[in-house]
Amino acid sequence: MNGPDRIVVSGDGTPIAVFATPADRAVGRAGVAADPEASSATSPASARPLVLVHGTGGDHTTFRVIGPRLARHRPVLAIDRRGRGASGDTLPYAYEREAEDVAAVAEALADDTGAPVSVFGHSYGGRVALGAALLTTAIDRVVSYEGAPTPPGTSYHPSGIEARLDALLAAGDADAAYATFMAEVVGMPPVELAAYRREPVWPARVAAAGTIPREFAAETDPAASLEALGSVRRPVLQLLGSASLPAFGEAVSALDARLADGRVVVIDGARHAAHHTHPDAVITSVETFLG
Repeated sequence: MNGPDRIVVSGDGTPIAVFATPADRAVGRAGVAADPEASSATSPASARPLVLVHGTGGDHTTFRVIGPRLARHRPVLAIDRRGRGASGDTLPYAYEREAEDVAAVAEALADDTGAPVSVFGHSYGGRVALGAALLTTAIDRVVSYEGAPTPPGTSYHPSGIEARLDALLAAGDADAAYATFMAEVVGMPPVELAAYRREPVWPARVAAAGTIPREFAAETDPAASLEALGSVRRPVLQLLGSASLPAFGEAVSALDARLADGRVVVIDGARHAAHHTHPDAVITSVETFLG
């Protein structure tokens, strides 16, 4: 894995690694629809940057499929969130520090370009992106892919999963802990999970499994609540998979009802990983929103 292209120091001194995504100019590849706009795409040098923020257990490589295609139209930069990859970590952990990290990256890029940036966050990364938009004017638009907080009385977590994950991690079985998270929280079917285990990124995902419990705990932080994030006044696009677990749809609807300028795109047949399984639909939705 190549090193980061730059390091942005967050407010509490934590270094956040930022990776520039090279544009994929190929079109008509097997299994990928040709991009009719590729030949006339906006020059990345003149377009506003897009910052990609991964979810729980991931790192900047989460966007390895769609990132290069989005970079045809604009500079795309993916971060390693604190506590994994090439970024640092500072304790005690708090959701607010994550939001400050993304705000710091956005401000650094806005200082470079003289214009605000857009942010695309997946899952918990979407929640972080929304929180960052409350902290800075350097973010002009937010895409949140199933990152909304759940309404009161509902949860993404099956009963008792926190204790089971803690026990697996304490026993040194991070592999089982991450697999349990993917199966029971994300809703990944057994066949897809077995295929995911064979991917080269699996060891890196397992290595970050220790950060899952603290992000579970942070979901009850008032700063990450529906009431707090529903006060975002920037335009927000929420992406939702039609086949995702019901809790995701409930959360997306509840947040959209609170946003001043929100919209929802449902990706037919997708679950929580449409950026891998339905990349064309994700890219079309994001590009339309960003304009």
